[in-house]
Amino acid sequence: NVASDPLMSLEYIGVKGGMVVMVADDPGPLSSQTEQDTRHFSHFSKIPCFDPCSVQEAYDMIQDAFALSEKYGTPVLFRPTTRICHAYASIDVKDPEELAAHAPDGFVRDSSRWVIFPKLSHDAHERIEERNRGLSDEFSGYGRNRICPEDFEGCRIGIAAGGISFAYASEALKSLPGRAPRLLKVATPYPFPERLALEFLSGLDSVLCLEELDPVIERELAYLCGRHHLNVCVRGKLSGDRAHAGENTPDSIEQSIRQFLSMTPSAEDVLPPPPPLPVRPPVLCAGCPHRASFYAVKRAMKGKKSLFCGDIGCYTLGNAQPLDMCDTCLCMGAGINIAQGVGKVEPDRSCFAFVGDSTFFASAMTGIVNAVYNGADMTVVVLDNSTTAMTGHQPHPGTGRTAMGQAAEKIDIAAVLRGIGVRSIAEENPFDLTASIARVKALAAEPGVKAIIFKSPCIAVVPRGRPCRIDPQSCVSCKRCINELGCPAIILKDGSVCIDEGLCNGCGLCAQICPTSSISGEDSHA
Repeated sequence: NVASDPLMSLEYIGVKGGMVVMVADDPGPLSSQTEQDTRHFSHFSKIPCFDPCSVQEAYDMIQDAFALSEKYGTPVLFRPTTRICHAYASIDVKDPEELAAHAPDGFVRDSSRWVIFPKLSHDAHERIEERNRGLSDEFSGYGRNRICPEDFEGCRIGIAAGGISFAYASEALKSLPGRAPRLLKVATPYPFPERLALEFLSGLDSVLCLEELDPVIERELAYLCGRHHLNVCVRGKLSGDRAHAGENTPDSIEQSIRQFLSMTPSAEDVLPPPPPLPVRPPVLCAGCPHRASFYAVKRAMKGKKSLFCGDIGCYTLGNAQPLDMCDTCLCMGAGINIAQGVGKVEPDRSCFAFVGDSTFFASAMTGIVNAVYNGADMTVVVLDNSTTAMTGHQPHPGTGRTAMGQAAEKIDIAAVLRGIGVRSIAEENPFDLTASIARVKALAAEPGVKAIIFKSPCIAVVPRGRPCRIDPQSCVSCKRCINELGCPAIILKDGSVCIDEGLCNGCGLCAQICPTSSISGEDSHA
């Protein structure tokens, strides 16, 4: 979504050399805010799209995507879904001498091509439409779009599938008795391989469409049936035969195929339901500095009318009990804008916006500029754990390391904030609880936009300290450490509060709030 503006224009200008944009869709969603289907964006932006069904095909197909990009001078979308991205498999790879190497030509000035003006866009639009009509025909002969089995005469029913759903359907059909239905594999959902799809539909009475996430294949087939006056019943999500939300599974695909084929499961196929999985709600890691930051702000603002705007990242988990410190969460950087908007409507409310160090550089700075320029009254809380923790500990401009592992000049967050115009800026170690609470109170009382940067590294990138310990003689089982922090390392065992030494990394936050000083640990904030 962030890249959509340049990508839409780039399709009109075109590219010199290959450009493949990989967008991993997340049916479920397992870790995203929404279930978006990139195939719609492909159609919207008129950019060709590839949809692999296996790890091997992903390796092979991305080479085809680059070749197509170079052939037509267009960006290409590559759309693996969750189970392709998370899969492991042994694959055949090319030897080094088989790989193609290209020497760059360098930039050649040509304003008639590289400067986007209305006349250029009009002419480019015509060329793109003509190209995509040709691509539809080309994709009909593309080897990864195919009809199975090749000898399908006399078959009256069919299944159309793409991506991982095709792999699931192929596996399910192997285990089902009788002659298999005609099967259409759609590897390039846009431009849709219409000629191949018409060959597939010829002579069929009904078709079941299996896909993630939206009924893209289903709509294309229904459109072709209407346009060519084919009396074929197309079933899938639009007909209510498949769920609209969530990812497909081997079991759900097999069940849909059985229902489509009017097959009843045999006695040996009916297995007792598995026991329910234990409920494991997501939670901030034991020793996570974000827990200390949230707790410091919560203590500082206790009893005051406040708003705590969250953001996308590990710190979204600050919404969980007992912290309960995330009143809103929309998308990257949105907390900054929501906080300043609410502050305009309710000037008597203390508005806070939490943002991680990575998101600060990615999409929060413009919001802070807007807040300063328009006289907002809010507190920005930058949770600086020196990494991009949620998505795999990638570096960002504040880490001093590029994605290729090369040393780079660190961009200082406080200096950026000063350059933007924020006058009151503080930096604190969140594990120094007393100092953090006092600093938040002081900043929140000031007018305008102010910022506190809580600096403490993610526990996944720093060595563990000695686990904290609880003195059972002095512990009164008040459970304050459990009820206020929610740290997964603090547990109840036989009615007594205990610390799981396998989880605890000795941050010492619990020791600072214990009313009887029964918890001992490293003085990590010293």
